[in-house]
Amino acid sequence: MPDLLLQVFVLVVVAIGGMAIGYNYRKRIAEGKISSAEEAAKRIVDEAEKQAEATQREAILEAKEEIHKLRNEFDREVRDRRNEIQRIERRVQQKEENLDRKMVSLESKEDSLNKKKKDIEKVEQEIRSIHTKRLSELEKISEMTRDQAREMLLQSVERDIAHDVAVKIREYENRAKEDAERKARSIISLAIQKSAAEHVAEATVSVVELPNDEMKGRIIGREGRNIRTLETATGIDLIIDDTPEAVILSGFDPIRREIARISLEKLVLDGRIHPTRIEEMVEKAKKEVENQIREEGEQAVFEAGIHGIHPEVVKLLGRLKFRTSYGQNVLRHSIEVARLASIMADELGADVKLAKRAGLLHDIGKAVDHEVEGPHIQIGADLAKKYKESPEVVHAILAHHGDIEANTVEAVLVQAADAISAARPGARRESLEAYIKRLEKLEEIANSFAGVEKSFAIQAGRELRIIVKPEKVSDDQAILMARDIVKSVEKELDYPGQIKINVIRETRAIEYAK
Repeated sequence: MPDLLLQVFVLVVVAIGGMAIGYNYRKRIAEGKISSAEEAAKRIVDEAEKQAEATQREAILEAKEEIHKLRNEFDREVRDRRNEIQRIERRVQQKEENLDRKMVSLESKEDSLNKKKKDIEKVEQEIRSIHTKRLSELEKISEMTRDQAREMLLQSVERDIAHDVAVKIREYENRAKEDAERKARSIISLAIQKSAAEHVAEATVSVVELPNDEMKGRIIGREGRNIRTLETATGIDLIIDDTPEAVILSGFDPIRREIARISLEKLVLDGRIHPTRIEEMVEKAKKEVENQIREEGEQAVFEAGIHGIHPEVVKLLGRLKFRTSYGQNVLRHSIEVARLASIMADELGADVKLAKRAGLLHDIGKAVDHEVEGPHIQIGADLAKKYKESPEVVHAILAHHGDIEANTVEAVLVQAADAISAARPGARRESLEAYIKRLEKLEEIANSFAGVEKSFAIQAGRELRIIVKPEKVSDDQAILMARDIVKSVEKELDYPGQIKINVIRETRAIEYAK
């Protein structure tokens, strides 16, 4: 037992000793690590302090350089401003010097002007005194006072002014009369063309023959029902008078008149005449006339040899079959113009197709001028534009009566062909004998005036050209002669359209060098 205690004691002592030795060993190791860590930390702190000092020195150097740079820029800006101020001061000083010099110059000029003004006033006084002396001398010589001379001068001036005013008034009156007459002729001509009224009895009336006079009563109907229905349906007046076995259809629209004629003929042939049957016949007649219009238009296009015309334009051409101008059928006239224009275009090397097309369509406006307001020229041009005709064709339509200047050869040819077709003898219901008599009468009227040397009726009687003797007729007298001849022609002749009176006076001076 004591041995065991001794062993335990020894073990305890050994353990305590080992623990003390281990504690001391660890303490030394820990103290070594702490001291090395403190040295490392001190070294890091020293390096950081050195780096911070270096960074601070660099920042101070950069700040000093920036301050130096800003100071240099400020000094340069101040120097520039100072130089600019000096330049402005020099410029202001120069202007002041210039103003001083100008002031001196103005003062000298003012002194000079004052001196000249005094000299002028002196001269004016001398002139007034001389004028007064001369007036008194003139009054003594003429035995007239100043007021009397002024009165005489005013009277002379008034007479001259009155004469000039009278001349101007006469000139304006003549010009106004000419314009009024020209406008009146244009309006009357347009109205005549639209209504085809030169030969009213022939151009606005159709006659339907009846098998017997009893048919007139059936056409009239009970209490006039039949005739009223027919007139309402066709828009044409029926004239039932004492003319044996005939009924007269009267109306300006030739197509309506043709529908009425066909309807009445069918009713007379059928024998059943009552309002319902009349309406049926009128509808059938309208379709028949429409077919006839289309066929006539197609025939005209085929006859003229033109292709690519709009179907509506073809129908309008067919309507011209029933349209007359001064008794001349407009469709035949249009075909004739197309042929003439194409022949002349071929001779001149112009566009034959364009001339032919424009010639055929030049009077297309007459197909609807009873229904549309305005001259047939403008109506035709609008229709040509509507149905996509070329600008050259539209221009030829507008220019064919000379309302605007023709800008193409084809337009001039259409204008000439239209005049040729309308002006030839017999074209517009005028016999050759009457045509020749009118030309002779025109020349006779012109030759009856004193001073006329020669006269010529040209352009199928549309122009009277008169050559006068220059030694007997002055320029003013030539103007008056033209007016007098116009009045004589208007008084003594009946003619379609208008006649141009052209008085020509020519003076020639001829000498021979020998």
